[in-house]
Amino acid sequence: MRLRRIVLVAVLVGGFLYLTTHLPKGFDRFSLSHVSLFGKGDGKSTLELTEAEAAPAYDAEEQNNIAVYKRVLPSVVNITSTTLVFNFFYGTVPQQGQGSGFVLDKAGHVLTNFHVVEGANRGIEVLLSNKRRYAAKVVGTDKVHDLALLQIDAPNLQPVTLADSSELAVGQKVYAIGNPFGLNGTMTRGIISSIRDIGGGAQGSRIGDAIQTDAAINPGNSGGPLLNSRGEVIGINTMIASNGAEQSSGIGFAIPINTAKAVLADLTKFGRVKRPSLGIESYGIGPDLASQMGLAVDSGVLIQKVIPGGAAERAGLRGGNQQAYVGNMPIMLGGDLIVAVDGQQVTDPQDINQLMDKHQAGDTISVTIYRGRKQITIKLMLGEARDQNT
Repeated sequence: MRLRRIVLVAVLVGGFLYLTTHLPKGFDRFSLSHVSLFGKGDGKSTLELTEAEAAPAYDAEEQNNIAVYKRVLPSVVNITSTTLVFNFFYGTVPQQGQGSGFVLDKAGHVLTNFHVVEGANRGIEVLLSNKRRYAAKVVGTDKVHDLALLQIDAPNLQPVTLADSSELAVGQKVYAIGNPFGLNGTMTRGIISSIRDIGGGAQGSRIGDAIQTDAAINPGNSGGPLLNSRGEVIGINTMIASNGAEQSSGIGFAIPINTAKAVLADLTKFGRVKRPSLGIESYGIGPDLASQMGLAVDSGVLIQKVIPGGAAERAGLRGGNQQAYVGNMPIMLGGDLIVAVDGQQVTDPQDINQLMDKHQAGDTISVTIYRGRKQITIKLMLGEARDQNT
């Protein structure tokens, strides 16, 4: 028995010496300070690593992903809105919807999409990342831009940092953090796929310079932040391209954060946006129609009517005086044709609406028109929008 033990020890020692002298170059050798072949009195072979060696290793990109998540997660909230609806028996039952949002300041202002809280007549609740729940009140809404500003009374809030969305580039890495399908604190990653104007906004409006991304965005992400690689908010996730299935298709869109910045002061002070307006009703003219009408240029925005007391009327702009039809649609001919605002070409009423997003009521702008075949540039002071289309 003793001889067998001696042979076993000799074999183990010999094997160990062979390994330590025949390891390939570049292969880290075991250190005796890290390895115990015989354990601690239990007769079993064990491998003991230092804490540093046992810790997982992350590459630079993974480290950035983790840093962004840890930095922004405390600022992202889950929003639950409750609405009373009629059931089959004409009784009222509560119906809940979910979305995301993010904390803007320590005063408790939270930004989200208007459609996340629309119709919430029985309360809005905000869930923070620390699992604490708070009742929220609506401070202001902007249906045209699909924005809503909420406020909660909560301590130790961690606000986000807002970036400048005018400096974005296709190919730039982005992150989305939100609550898709109610899964709190979910982060997805992608790139900016395009920056484009898209339809689908409220009241037939378009989202100018919308951020298209392939970062997965699903129901529940609406209102949450789209972030750059520094963890700064560049947009508000708002919609996905869908063929009928309400799930990520690799094409999502976010409202640029500069659009929200432009209206936050109004939302906070007035509860609504005092949107600037030319004070006109108008119709977009393309090359075919311009040729039929004998206009001096092949595109522009034809003024149908000037709103009494509006900016256009005060500046002397003229509406149409002769009715005609485009298909079955009546239009008024003979009015001024707007071709540029502040030197930027316009061919559609939506072009003017997007330029209005960069201004406030009371700003003075220049409007270039054709009156007949004569080009004129007029200065006017913008009024506040009411029901007119521009």
